Amino acid sequence: MQKNTFSIIDENGKEFIYDVLFTFDNEETKKSYIVYTDNAKDEKGNIQVYASIYDPNNPKGKLEAIETENEWKVIETILNTLQEEVRNKMSDDSEQ
Repeated sequence: MQKNTFSIIDENGKEFIYDVLFTFDNEETKKSYIVYTDNAKDEKGNIQVYASIYDPNNPKGKLEAIETENEWKVIETILNTLQEEVRNKMSDDSEQ
């Protein structure tokens, strides 16, 4: 399985590589979102996940900050659903 990755170059010219977890369009906001990670872990051992607004028609475009609490809630709901599906799959696999 090929990973979908992209890189960001910061203001100092340093390149950072990120794995794309998923993208989606929101009909309500009429925006496209990208959820990604650098696979770094936080102090609790959880993998850090980031989200931004992006233009799927401009692969070289800049990522934009999420602007509203409602947008974050939509992303959080999707992440929680996916995490639960993974947990259920892992549980089903370990029982076999």
